[in-house]
Amino acid sequence: MKRATFLLVLFVISCTMTAPRTEQVQSGPPGSLTGVVMLDGSPIPGATVTVKSKFLPARVAVSDANGQYAFHALTPGQYTVMTELVGSARESHNITITTTQGIALVTHLRIASVTESVTVTAESPNAGNWLPDRPISRARTTSSAPVVVDGFDVPAPQPRYAAIQEHGFIETRKEAAATFAIDVDRASYANVRRYLNDGLIPPRDAVRIEEMVNYFNYAYPQPNDDAPFSVTTEVAGCPWNTKNRLLRVGIQGRNLDQWRMAPNNLVFLIDVSGSMDLPTKLPLIQSAFRVLVDELRAEDRVAIVVYAGSAGLVLPSTSAADKSVILDAIDRLTAGGSTAGGEGINLAYQIAKQNFLTDGNNRVILATDGDFNVGVSSMEALQTLIEEKRRDGVFLSVVGVGRDNLQDALMEMLADKGNGNYAYLDTLEEAEKVFRRELTGTLVTIAKDVKVQLDFDPASVVSYRQIGYENRALAKKDFDDDTKDAGELGAGHSVTALFEIVRATGSSARLGTMRLRYKQPNGETSQPLVAEVFDEGRSAYEASPDLQFAAAVAAMGMLLRDSPHKGDAKWDDVLQLARVSQGVDADGTREEFLKLAQVARKIK
Repeated sequence: MKRATFLLVLFVISCTMTAPRTEQVQSGPPGSLTGVVMLDGSPIPGATVTVKSKFLPARVAVSDANGQYAFHALTPGQYTVMTELVGSARESHNITITTTQGIALVTHLRIASVTESVTVTAESPNAGNWLPDRPISRARTTSSAPVVVDGFDVPAPQPRYAAIQEHGFIETRKEAAATFAIDVDRASYANVRRYLNDGLIPPRDAVRIEEMVNYFNYAYPQPNDDAPFSVTTEVAGCPWNTKNRLLRVGIQGRNLDQWRMAPNNLVFLIDVSGSMDLPTKLPLIQSAFRVLVDELRAEDRVAIVVYAGSAGLVLPSTSAADKSVILDAIDRLTAGGSTAGGEGINLAYQIAKQNFLTDGNNRVILATDGDFNVGVSSMEALQTLIEEKRRDGVFLSVVGVGRDNLQDALMEMLADKGNGNYAYLDTLEEAEKVFRRELTGTLVTIAKDVKVQLDFDPASVVSYRQIGYENRALAKKDFDDDTKDAGELGAGHSVTALFEIVRATGSSARLGTMRLRYKQPNGETSQPLVAEVFDEGRSAYEASPDLQFAAAVAAMGMLLRDSPHKGDAKWDDVLQLARVSQGVDADGTREEFLKLAQVARKIK
């Protein structure tokens, strides 16, 4: 009996010591809520604080290094303040904001018995075996070692890339038409560069050859008519297979001076979850958005939405004339908490729609490592949401960061479905490239749903193989179908596509017909373009420097992937071809490529 009484008293004392509590005092200017989050008697950074009202959008802050946070300009009324931290129990508190005085809170969290309750559906190493849907405790980790959860070995977060099955050669007499959507994404090259600079060969599926080729600028002409882009073709000898020919298709979007840009309605959607708490993630994103804000004009507007345990509005839509206000909101962001990406995207679209510019560019820019905690059904709903919103004229671009758990496949899908582009930031220099030197291409779409169809002449072409664009391939019938989604072209962007061709002996110079279809940014009916493709018989050494350089990049991609179609390609050949075709290298990217190729040769 005494033992039972002792245990009961001990239990009561323990509960009293660890029970959460929130101390509230009247303090500060009207409409303000300030606070500090404590854990075990010490201020704790990285806690997510969400302020919710029945009639207003939620707002989110994250406690800083001193455990402090602040909300200003709150409308008088009733609010619920929710404080969350991975590994701690959630704490909720009701407050009343008045017109006479602000409120200060001191919130004491307690350690939870369950670290983080989530539903996980994870594929086991054996195909077809799945872990059951069940609440589990999951500790975030950057290690590749498995995490033991309720007796199961759950793999720690890992990079995820969409599987690529390379195009093989197709006999023209069986299928003469090659149909694909354009791709202006360049994320793969920056990610490959990061791997090589770390002394690593990237995973095969991280190497998307078309994105590597399209990372570079080429001397394509500007359009000379009303079309938003020009089209160029060139054929020469194939460097890695002297028996074959190499066809280059070039599309060049019309340049647009910044002063001619329509006003921008931008929503920065920033992941501030715990997985972003690394120097290569949130701090890099903050620096990148500072570059972008610096380029904006007074007629442009920026709102900031963040998401972690929940989503909230950090900054209402604000004129870029108030750059200091926007930059201050960016600088105050800190990471911590779980990830509710779907909720964040939904809120970001709501804010974009509330501030919609009929004659402007309306875009959500999502910055994340892609580590969303959502199930398969939620992801399908997310994709449906993005497809619906693009029809409303709000596009989605994605900026990826991170290393060990980069969810590349997911981010590429989101950008594709959102009529936007996908960029990967490995350095601040890449942020400068994306948000300063290529600003109009990043923000302004000049043509959407751009499709290309090459109809090869069987009398001239025995077989052909497209290099890259595996995840952009379309069925022949999709070309004339205006409901079929395709790629978007930004102002000043160029697109390059390569085909390796087996010629028929003694055939004519005409290889076939190239057809394109595109829509105006706000249009729903496509317009056609047609051009003929000819082979003038040039050798690989007589090709233009741009075709030679694109071939060098493609060869490097095939060597990194150990492609079955790499032919006689060797690292020395890649280096030699890139050297002779370096040309005028205004931004230094071709010189950088040479250095990366040398690094890759040493590693391989």
